[in-house]
Amino acid sequence: MTESRSRPFIAEFRSVTKLYGRVLGVNDISLKLPAGAWGLLGPNGAGKSTLLNLLTGQLLPTRGTVRVLGRNPRNNADLLRRVGYCPGFEGLYTGVSGLDWLTFLLCMQDIPRKEARERAADCLALVGMTDAQSRPIASYSRGMRQRTRIAQAIAHDPELLILDEPFSGLDPVGRAEMTDVLRQRIASGSSLILASHVLHEIENVTRSFLLISGGRLLASGTTSEIHELLFDVPVEIRIRCSAPELVAGLAMQHGLADSVILRQGRCGERLVHVATRKTAELCARLPAWAAAHGICIEELQPADDSLQSLFGSLMKIHRGEMSA
Repeated sequence: MTESRSRPFIAEFRSVTKLYGRVLGVNDISLKLPAGAWGLLGPNGAGKSTLLNLLTGQLLPTRGTVRVLGRNPRNNADLLRRVGYCPGFEGLYTGVSGLDWLTFLLCMQDIPRKEARERAADCLALVGMTDAQSRPIASYSRGMRQRTRIAQAIAHDPELLILDEPFSGLDPVGRAEMTDVLRQRIASGSSLILASHVLHEIENVTRSFLLISGGRLLASGTTSEIHELLFDVPVEIRIRCSAPELVAGLAMQHGLADSVILRQGRCGERLVHVATRKTAELCARLPAWAAAHGICIEELQPADDSLQSLFGSLMKIHRGEMSA
C-alpha cells in the first residue's frame, strides 16, 4: 500500500506498546489505516480504549510512534480540530443545556458564537434532540446524553471521527437512528474509527475492522479478507444445490467433511451444511463433482456470514484452542 502525500493514513501505529506500570495496555501494534470506516472489535479489557487514547494524544506510547492524519496527536490543537471524539466516559456538564454545551465547545474551536449556536442546533436536530436542547443535561436520560455526545463529536464537521462505544445506553430505535447518522457521515467522505465489543453494531456501520485482544492486534481488513484468513480453519459451509444428498455423500467419501446435515431453507430450497476443516479443498472439488454428476450448485457460502463467527474463530486461534 502506497501512502499518498496529499492524503496520509488516518491512523498509523509503528511498533506501539503502552504499559501501565507492569500492566500491558497494547503490545507491539503496527498498522496503517487508509481513509474510510473501521470498526475496532474486542472484548472488554482488550485494549480498545488504550488504542483510542493513544490516537487522541491523551496517552503517550511507552515504545513506538503514533500518527493521526500524518501528524503527532500529542498536544496538537491544530490536528484535534480535524478530529471528532466521543469518549467512553460521559464527560458532560450537567448544569447547562445541551445547546449551550455544544455552543461553548464550538466557540472553543474559534467559531463565531452566532454560527456556533446555529451549528449546535443543527447537530442536535440531526441526533433527535431538538425538543430537549434547551433543558439542563442533568434532566436527560442516558440515551439522550449519548445522542448529545455524538452531536458534539460531529458538530465541527471533522475529517475523522473516533468513537468509543457510541451506542452505549441507546435503545434499539436510538441505535438505528445513530447508525444512520454515522452512515451519512461516511457517505459524505468522513473517516471513522468505531470501538465496540458488540459485533453487530460494527457490522451495521462498516465491513472493515480491526480485531484486538489482550492488547494485541489479531487481524485487520474486510470481512472477506478475514474469511480468506480462516479458509483452512474449521467452518460450516452451506451449499444450495440440486442434489444435496449426493454432495453430502461425496464430501464424506473423500474425507472432506467432519459432519453433514441436510436441511430445508426458508423458501423450501434443499440445503446441505458441511462442517469441514478442508474448506479450500472442498471448494476446489465442487466444480468437478458438479460437472461429473450433473449437479447444479446455486449457492456456496459460510453458514454464518456475520462477524460473530469470525470473531469466535479468531479468538480460539489466539487462545490456542484452534490452529489456523
